[in-house]
Amino acid sequence: MKDELSFAVVVPLFNERRQLPELFSRLSQVGADELIFVDGGSTDGSRMLLAESGLRWISAEAGRARQMNAGSALCESDIIMFIHADTTIDSSHLLAVKKAMIDSECVGGRFDVSLSGKHPAFRVIERMINVRSRLSRISTGDQCQFVRRSVFEKLRGFPDLPLMEDVAFSKLLKREGETACLNEKVITSSRRWEQYGIMRTVLLMWKMRLLYWMGMPADRLALMYRSSR
Repeated sequence: MKDELSFAVVVPLFNERRQLPELFSRLSQVGADELIFVDGGSTDGSRMLLAESGLRWISAEAGRARQMNAGSALCESDIIMFIHADTTIDSSHLLAVKKAMIDSECVGGRFDVSLSGKHPAFRVIERMINVRSRLSRISTGDQCQFVRRSVFEKLRGFPDLPLMEDVAFSKLLKREGETACLNEKVITSSRRWEQYGIMRTVLLMWKMRLLYWMGMPADRLALMYRSSR
């Protein structure tokens, strides 16, 4: 293995214009060898900002799985990390991943998560997310999943699902070897809980997960999820 692992960051986007200036600035300072934004057909002016940014970006068919797979196909780095537009990382997170991936048995992993909201309920929710993920070795996109590019290519990327692609991928990943559960926390926005109600959102996510584990097709889950919004 090379002494220094190279690092790519792939960011799927859809109608995130308000967040893009800060996102561009923040991720440009992270220190990734490759930074690729993948727009899924935004209609809010995001594409204009991307074109003006001077950063690397492409268009892809809408859907996080397809967008992340399209961006990853352009990567040449040893490690690929997937970051949602409303999640915050800095250079220390890349260093933590590189340290973990020195172990050749480690195929990928995720971070602990901290929710941005100040409500005490968010401390309980993030704790539950982190403990559940650590015990199950199953992670979500909010936790900034990362993977060796060679393993990602072997798995043929994220399963082409309209929902739960992150959970499905982490299930596949843990069969390939050790997965790192990093203690360093990434900060993800609590906007969906705040917009739709904390308890309502928690119950909805539990329902989606339960139905997924019971075998409900992802396309039906996606329809149910959208109708609940």
